[in-house]
Amino acid sequence: MPPFSHTWLPFIYLYGFGGLFFSLGLYIIYKSKSINLKRKAHRRWLKILVFGFAYFMIIHAILIIAALYW
Repeated sequence: MPPFSHTWLPFIYLYGFGGLFFSLGLYIIYKSKSINLKRKAHRRWLKILVFGFAYFMIIHAILIIAALYW
């Protein structure tokens, strides 16, 4: 089995720092009032963005687990 530093550490780095920058971007959008959460379309797009990030993170984790144990 490959060591932790070759499998999960890159995953943590990618989604940890990527999530930090993603969250920072969403924060900047919110503070600049570029998003109005009272509007249905804006709420929808926010949900799509967050779901997309989580979706790719989960798929990536599943594929790492599959590669390690199957």
